[in-house]
Amino acid sequence: MSVTLPSAVATRKMPHVALLIETSRSYTRDLLRGIRRYMAAHGPWSIFLEQRALESRVPPWLTHWRGDGILTRTGTQAMANAIARTDVPAIELRATKLRHRLPFVGVDNHAVGATVASHLIERGFEHFGLFALDTELFFEERCDNFIRALQLRGLKCAIFKAEGAREKPLQWEQQQSKLAKWIRGLPKPVGLMACTDQLGFWLLDACKRADVAVPEQAAVVGVENDESLCEMSTPPLSSVRFDAEKTGFAAAALLDQMMAGQEIPPSQTLIEPIGIITRQSSDVIAMADPLVADAVRLIRENACDNLNVEGVLDSLLVSRSTLERRMIAALGHTPKEEILRVRMRRVREMLTETTLPLKIIAVRTGFRHAQYLGEVFRKQTGMTPGQFRTKHQR
Repeated sequence: MSVTLPSAVATRKMPHVALLIETSRSYTRDLLRGIRRYMAAHGPWSIFLEQRALESRVPPWLTHWRGDGILTRTGTQAMANAIARTDVPAIELRATKLRHRLPFVGVDNHAVGATVASHLIERGFEHFGLFALDTELFFEERCDNFIRALQLRGLKCAIFKAEGAREKPLQWEQQQSKLAKWIRGLPKPVGLMACTDQLGFWLLDACKRADVAVPEQAAVVGVENDESLCEMSTPPLSSVRFDAEKTGFAAAALLDQMMAGQEIPPSQTLIEPIGIITRQSSDVIAMADPLVADAVRLIRENACDNLNVEGVLDSLLVSRSTLERRMIAALGHTPKEEILRVRMRRVREMLTETTLPLKIIAVRTGFRHAQYLGEVFRKQTGMTPGQFRTKHQR
């Protein structure tokens, strides 16, 4: 069903703006929040928004629309051409190889690769791999910068390029088999960057097929922090989080200037990523010591189920002095401190993602009493659990 929008009225004061932005991803929904925040401070605007995918067809109403501005993430050349024909001020929010001359506001993809490289290097990795994609300019920028950041430190990177036509199950299975074979052949432990969270999801699947433990033998980091993919992965996928709200706000501000009559030449406004949301796929210190690797894996899986140091010693059949000496050498802290670190990470997650009372969180994370948890939490973070929840809860 086509949508017919009323023609703009010459005497109106409120701008009429179309948002041609897909609504299916975490990043784009955050873009919309940023645009909404700008409107709340500097509006009002009359907004047209419909649910759409990146490669949705050109909406029929666009050919005769006479609004005041467009914010777009353009997925097809047909859409780029249609926007150009409107002769309406427009801002592009997607770095693309498509032919158009719009001002661009978006992610500084050059900074993405360096962010992932630093994350993996800080965890002690000396071997690296890249699951690359070259179908878009911004994919190439991420990959090139990751390789360059490693080269500046004298480090090398193995590369596996994603193949085309992955939408068919048979072709996807063929790719996964090749990817698993590539992973088996990499020196371990290895730090891996996936160019997108979708590739990260597939990379973790290939690690399972190759019987390569994540993150102990292979740590994996994706890009874009698409929560549906990151949380569905096994284990959950670490990923670079973009500052989408800031990007949306900046794009709306620039469009407002254009709608006010300012000449804005085709240019780039690049917003640096916030950083990496560390989940289990890269939450590790690269360890050549198999005893320490086993201890860390045991602690990660059982710390919140009342595991103590004695339980670790019994499971690994090792003396306390030996385990403490080797963990301090590899990690810089004791088994007891590692158990506490894992528990506290889970406490922070539950404070951020749930509304459970502290006494329930204490029980579920291996602490005997909420009061004791509160004391430990304040000592480590400088704030009470309640203050932390207020600051960070979504």
